[in-house]
Amino acid sequence: MQDNPAPSDTERPEPPPGTAAETDFGYRRVKLAEKASMVRAVFESVAPRYDVMNDLMSLGIHRAWKRRLLTRLAPSPRRTLLDLAGGTGDITFLWREAGGGPAILSDINPAMLEVARHRALDRGLVRDIEFLVADAEHLPLPEASRDTVTMAFGLRNCTDKQAVLNEAHRVLRRGGRFYCLEFSRLRIAALRPLYDTWSFRALPWIGARVAHDAESYEYLAESIRMFPDQETLAGMLRTAGFARVGAENLTGGIVAIHSGWKL
Repeated sequence: MQDNPAPSDTERPEPPPGTAAETDFGYRRVKLAEKASMVRAVFESVAPRYDVMNDLMSLGIHRAWKRRLLTRLAPSPRRTLLDLAGGTGDITFLWREAGGGPAILSDINPAMLEVARHRALDRGLVRDIEFLVADAEHLPLPEASRDTVTMAFGLRNCTDKQAVLNEAHRVLRRGGRFYCLEFSRLRIAALRPLYDTWSFRALPWIGARVAHDAESYEYLAESIRMFPDQETLAGMLRTAGFARVGAENLTGGIVAIHSGWKL
């Protein structure tokens, strides 16, 4: 565990001076062209233990967050889903098990999708699920081709978040809706010290012992703090063209479900 005090949730470090060709990688500044490969390396490292670590990191609460997202999706066999940064498949599988129509499970990381394929086979869910290795910033999909687009715990890892939102809007049909389940800004001040200690001390410690990778989980904790807050992300959704933008805070704002319609 780290010996230094954890950064406060309300005192995120300001990025050091840099150039327009730089972006954040946790609290570090890296070259814009390097971030995607660095994020890919993180998830290749954690893929084999990703689901176990999700349970440990969130004390199992991530399952309740995803079930809440599912109720918002209202799956129907007549509607199609694009699950961006779908990882090991949780949202896609919930959608199909609840009666949702054909789904595309997309992720930039082949190692994560390989885990998803094995999980789909184990659950008998391969039918009507397409596995697509793709960058969410540049989707190889036609305009207005999906009824629903989701992204759960993936947007904060993207280099150009606005480009991802623009692409989500492009591939949606009119009347379709985008949902982003993501870590956000905690609204309960009294819980911030405990949350910071868990994020910056406990998670890397668990990561070192369970996934044999403390550094990746340090990055994940930092990436949460660098992610836009609820109001900022709402503005980005509007910039992408979404209407009726909203955010539902869960667990005091630790995560939020952001949504917008394509009208």
